[in-house]
Amino acid sequence: MVSPLKKIISYKLWVISLIVFLFLTHNSALITQHHSFAQAPRYIRVAIFQDVSYLRLKIKGSYEIIDSTSNKVLNRGKNLNTTVTVYSQGLLLGNIRCNTNKLFIKPYYAESIIINGRVFRGDVQLIKDNTKLSVINYIDLEDYVKGISVRETSHYWPIDSLKAQVIVFRTFAFYKMQENAQKDFDLTSDVYSQLYGGRAAERYRINKVVDETAGLVLTYQGKIFPAFYHATCGGHTDDAVLLWNIDIPPLKGVVCNFCQDSPHFKWHNVLSQEEVKDALAKGGLRIENIKDILILGRDKSNRITDLKIVDDKKDMKISAKDFRNTLGPNVIKSTNFQVKVIDHDIVFEGFGWGHGVGLCQWGAYFMAKQGYTYKQILGYYYPGTQISSIPNC
Repeated sequence: MVSPLKKIISYKLWVISLIVFLFLTHNSALITQHHSFAQAPRYIRVAIFQDVSYLRLKIKGSYEIIDSTSNKVLNRGKNLNTTVTVYSQGLLLGNIRCNTNKLFIKPYYAESIIINGRVFRGDVQLIKDNTKLSVINYIDLEDYVKGISVRETSHYWPIDSLKAQVIVFRTFAFYKMQENAQKDFDLTSDVYSQLYGGRAAERYRINKVVDETAGLVLTYQGKIFPAFYHATCGGHTDDAVLLWNIDIPPLKGVVCNFCQDSPHFKWHNVLSQEEVKDALAKGGLRIENIKDILILGRDKSNRITDLKIVDDKKDMKISAKDFRNTLGPNVIKSTNFQVKVIDHDIVFEGFGWGHGVGLCQWGAYFMAKQGYTYKQILGYYYPGTQISSIPNC
């Protein structure tokens, strides 16, 4: 006969076993969910080199070289250290001849591809185009965001400003993934997309923010939109419809009183007539002698819409956007400027740095310093938007 004490002990052990079982089952479900998410990475394709004739390729550990067209494995090996060039029939990796215009290189270990001295996560695709080649990095979206963040912001900035920016970076990238799905790549790695530096550009503090906001993007009426951003707006963000014909309420522009202490709030530059004429000539506009540059109009953010260049022989109208891009976006930092022609010099004085649409990064910095949360920052610069999770598809 079982004693009452043994019954009590037996009952307690049963209860403890049940609790442990339920705990492990619950956590197993969570682990399974997380594992399932991890097993479905969203690969973004980044053009890290374009139109080059030669590059150095190094792979640590085992790898496969695959024909992108046929999916046939052309070569397997270990610890590759070679050059990549093109030849009449395809691509040449040292002594390895590959009779195809597209190769996929898949390493077995993470962070084992080094191209021209730069370390990249993920896989790479080599594409031949006539006598030149391009390199596309296939990388998980979250790892991509880690590889651009320190190039697009500072890892020393307040956490809420970093969270806001990381969500914006991810949103812009995911939008481009959808927009360019039928092309060879989604984004470039330069200022015309987002500055991407690969594994070497990562920093612990930003990586932590990326992990904490993993999968979060901005949406408007349930849809991803191009979440543009720039360094400093100079007092008012711009309307995207004026630059890219994108007409949605979150990108109409807002007053910004937060970036006045930005180091880029005001700028000044003096160029010689020859410098301006040479730059315009490279852009297809030939000017004999610049007598004056007139401002033809401004938008509600005070940015110039169009300019008239007065020549000895003729006048020439040009959009401020094209004028800035022709002279260089780091030379003419924004289209919110005054201009004077003084003898052989042209003097520019302006406000802000960047195209001015969407998030003002220095505005976000000072908002976070004042105690605003990342949700409030995003809500301010992109009115009417929601923070959503990317569907796990």
